[in-house]
Amino acid sequence: MNTPSYDYDLIVLGGGSAGLAGAIRAAQHGKRVALLEPGELGGTCVNVGCVPKKAMWLAADLAERIGLASAMGFDVAPRPALSWKELVIHRQAYISNIHTSYHKRLDETGVVRIPARGHLLDAHTVACSDGVHYSAAQVLIATGAHPQRPDIPGAELGLVSDDFFDLRAAPAEVAIIGGGYIAVELAGLLQALGSKVSLLVRGSRLLERFDYELTAQLAENLRQQGVRIHFDYRLSELKRDGERVRAFGHDGLIDSVFDAVFFATGRRGNSKDLGLEALGIGIGEHQQVEVDEWQTTAVPSVHAVGDIAGKVGLTPVAVAAARRLMDRLFGGRPDAKMDYDNVASVVFSHPPLGAVGMSEEDARARFDQVTVYHSRFRPMLQALANGTQRSLFKMVCAGSEERVVGVHLLGEAADEILQGFAVAVKMGATKAQFDDTVAIHPTSAEEVVLMR
Repeated sequence: MNTPSYDYDLIVLGGGSAGLAGAIRAAQHGKRVALLEPGELGGTCVNVGCVPKKAMWLAADLAERIGLASAMGFDVAPRPALSWKELVIHRQAYISNIHTSYHKRLDETGVVRIPARGHLLDAHTVACSDGVHYSAAQVLIATGAHPQRPDIPGAELGLVSDDFFDLRAAPAEVAIIGGGYIAVELAGLLQALGSKVSLLVRGSRLLERFDYELTAQLAENLRQQGVRIHFDYRLSELKRDGERVRAFGHDGLIDSVFDAVFFATGRRGNSKDLGLEALGIGIGEHQQVEVDEWQTTAVPSVHAVGDIAGKVGLTPVAVAAARRLMDRLFGGRPDAKMDYDNVASVVFSHPPLGAVGMSEEDARARFDQVTVYHSRFRPMLQALANGTQRSLFKMVCAGSEERVVGVHLLGEAADEILQGFAVAVKMGATKAQFDDTVAIHPTSAEEVVLMR
């Protein structure tokens, strides 16, 4: 039997975090790889997501700390003027350096970058938008996702998270529609950078995937910072009001018009026009590509990772899943696959909220015996400056041995603290082992090993 001859061992559709990770790992295994990406490398995370968002979050954090510095006696204005233009210059220079490093990495590993879109003609053939066809033994779909607008009158008057990065000044009054992590992050940083923010939430709480006690404290912290939160709000229409936008809800007007309205109402996979349905590959209700636990579609040679696969929408998860898939396909590790249990995640709210493992609700639904520990406190800097921000740390334990199945942190530096404790949860540590760990004092992190 003759072995089929292909142009490449792997063709990757999409040059975001998942696609790049997959392409580079396959090349490191000695395979011939082509990466199809018509735009900037890095996808959502680098260009309109994690990286520029964190840059803006850091600026907002600085703004809050300058206010605390003023309260502590430093001779600075509580709210000094910000040159948004200068901030954007620094942000985009940082991103440009990432683009350069990606191009260098592709060159070093021999990955061929093709600046075109592609769609599948069959299980092994990809047609590019320029009309050229390429074949490969394996195809990896890593085309990511995009923000969606709700189907309401006037939706075109609203902006989405991508548009936030085009701003060159803080809008005076902003409405953010949604209660998920993007909505919460935009609300906190815009409020800190000078906007007057209204958060219009369809449900009765923020961040439904996170522990309810921490999200309740986060809502109170946001209110203390000046964010106006309206729960159980159903947006029905947007209308132009001069140069501004007026929001209409199910119970009438919200209290004012806005200079900008942002939709943070979910994301949908970029699966359109990829030719998947014709091959019998399933598409889910959120336009995600349906894959099995090995990241493989109904067609054995076609795989999907990252946001397009609709599992855990986090950049490190996308990277890890892509690398494990390549190790399985090309690296002689037939059992390599992504473990989606106990994946740590952080919402860059003000203050940040992080979690690994189960919430209390999930643990009680799964285990007969659940014990919960708390620590509520005001961080030292907040106390010194008479600030209002409160921290809440929570630990969820299961069984008589009190295995730690969830760690939830809301407070200053929660994003940095959580990583190490995520290792402990992944390893199956018990509450007694946490108790045996000597605290580092004075820190917020010590509260995790001092909970009683």
